[in-house]
Amino acid sequence: MHTSASSIEIGISTFLEATPDPATGIAISHAERLRQAVEEIVVADQAGLDVYGIGEHHRIDYAGTAPAIVLAAAAAMTKHIRLTSAVTVLSSDDPIRVYQQFSTLDAISNGRSEIMAGRGSFIESFPLFGYSLEDYDELFEEKLSQLLAIRASEKVNWPGGNHTSPIPNLGVYPRSVQEPLPVWIASGGNPESAIRAGVLGLPIAFAIIGGMPEGFAPLVALYKEAAAKSGHDVSKLQIATHSHGFVADTTEAAAESFFAPTAAQMTKIGRERGWGQAYSRATYDAARSLRGALYVGDPEYVAEKIVLLHKNLGITRFFLHVNVGTMPHHEVLRAIELLGTKVAPIVRKTIGSV
Repeated sequence: MHTSASSIEIGISTFLEATPDPATGIAISHAERLRQAVEEIVVADQAGLDVYGIGEHHRIDYAGTAPAIVLAAAAAMTKHIRLTSAVTVLSSDDPIRVYQQFSTLDAISNGRSEIMAGRGSFIESFPLFGYSLEDYDELFEEKLSQLLAIRASEKVNWPGGNHTSPIPNLGVYPRSVQEPLPVWIASGGNPESAIRAGVLGLPIAFAIIGGMPEGFAPLVALYKEAAAKSGHDVSKLQIATHSHGFVADTTEAAAESFFAPTAAQMTKIGRERGWGQAYSRATYDAARSLRGALYVGDPEYVAEKIVLLHKNLGITRFFLHVNVGTMPHHEVLRAIELLGTKVAPIVRKTIGSV
C-alpha cells in the first residue's frame, strides 16, 4: 500500500508482552496473551487503524514466537487492517517457509499481509535454531536475497550459498494475492541497513525508542540517496517508525498508567544489555516531551508528536508500540480505540492540510 507525502498510515506494534504485572508480580499466560492479541487486532480494525504488527521473539516474557499464525487468526475477523510481522528474524528462519506463511496470510486476509524483515535486536533465536552470531550479517544478507527471489518468481532458481540450499527451478506456493508481497526492512538505526534498503528499493521501518526522533533524519537521507543512485523513484519510498507509547483520555492518566510497566521491562532489558542504571521517572518524563521518543499522552498531544515526526522525517507510517510491559487489557484496548478514532483523524487532517 503506497501513501503519498500528504497521507500517513497509523497502527500498532507489539511483542505480545507476557511480563509480570508490576503491581501483583503475576505474569499473564502466553495463551491468554495470544487471545488478547486477536481481540486487539479486531478492535484496531474497527477503530480505523491501518496496520497491526507483531514482533518475533523466543523468550519467556514475550508470546510472539509465530506472528503469522496470530495474524491469521485475526485475518478472517477483520476487513481492512494490514497485518505484518514487526519483525520476522529472517537470519534464523527459512525464507521459503517465511514466504509461504505470509502468502497464506495474504490469501486469508485477501491481500493485507506484509513481512517486516530484520536481523533481530534480540538474539535468542540464533542458538535456538542452531545459528552462529558470528554469521549475523551474512545470514541476513543471504536470506533476504533468497526471500526476494522467491517472491519475484513462481519457479525459483536459487544457487544456494553458505547458509541456504539450492532451489533448482522449483515452485513455491501458495503465491501471494499481492504482487509482489510487501517486504520491509527493519532497522534500529544502522546506516548500512538504511543503505541496503535504499539500494533494493524496499520500504524501511526505523525503531526509535530513545533520544530524539529528529536524529534519524541523516539515516532517512542515506536511505533516499541510496535509492536514487540505484534508480528507484524516491517519491514512492515508504518510511515507517516504531516507538513506544500510550494514549488515554488525559495526558496525566496516560503517563501514570504507562510508567510502571515500561520502567519494569526497560530496566530488565537494560540489565541484560549492560545499559547501567534502572529506568527512571526523570528519563521517562524527558522522553514524553514534544521532541522525545515516547508518544504518551491524550489524543491531541500524541497527534501533535506524530505530526512533528512526519515533518522531521517524512514518514508514511507510524507504529505505536503498545504495551512495553504488562498492562490491564481494557486500558490497552482503550488506547487502541483512541489511536484509531481520535489520534489518527487529527494527524491525517493536519498533514493533509499542509
